[in-house]
Amino acid sequence: PQLIPTRNLWDIMRQGGPLMIPIALCSVIMVALTMERMVSLRRSRVIPKPFVKRFLQQMEEGSLDRETALQLCEQNGSPVAEVFAGAVRKWGRPAVEVEQAIIDAGQRVTNGLRKYLRVFNGITTVAPLLGLLGTISGMIQAFNALAISDPAGRTRPQLLAEGISNALLTTAAGLSVAIPALILYLYFLGRVDRLVTEIDSFSEQLVPMICAEEMGNRPAKQAKSRRQRQEAAAS
Repeated sequence: PQLIPTRNLWDIMRQGGPLMIPIALCSVIMVALTMERMVSLRRSRVIPKPFVKRFLQQMEEGSLDRETALQLCEQNGSPVAEVFAGAVRKWGRPAVEVEQAIIDAGQRVTNGLRKYLRVFNGITTVAPLLGLLGTISGMIQAFNALAISDPAGRTRPQLLAEGISNALLTTAAGLSVAIPALILYLYFLGRVDRLVTEIDSFSEQLVPMICAEEMGNRPAKQAKSRRQRQEAAAS
């Protein structure tokens, strides 16, 4: 009995035409950037919990000065540490200036976290267009072949069906790359938004610890706290 004909990936790319090469290149780029973003956007790398907890606790206790706090942020090097460093550089300034520094640093960090996301968006747009162009080119070639075909050879419907089938391979390949790229783009974009929101929340906790308004009242609050502890110990 005759075996069922099968085609491997190389045969499909060869029959799809030369535009299958840039589509395959788009798929390779998408896989490489997906692995890179999965590593770079880990929460433990963007917002290391031990550092944030220890830093905010020491700032609340008043055990850090400006230079030490800035040095800790620079040594850590995480995106949340970059935002903290931007706020610490405005140590002792009004709360408005500290918040503006957080916004500016947060914008730079956000741009870094969104790195390569435009590439996913570009693949989502370019891959289907390459597939469509390949299909149109293939159909033109199929109709040209039909026009000059030998009537004694294969029937015209058979020849036309084979040509259109090969031409549609590029559209299928383009969509097969574009759909996962769009899903990954939306996933990473949502992940970045969640991380940025969390960084902003931690940064807002830092503002009252270093702004001029609260630092002016801190000695009085600390003296009052010491008196309360002394009274509690005496009683």
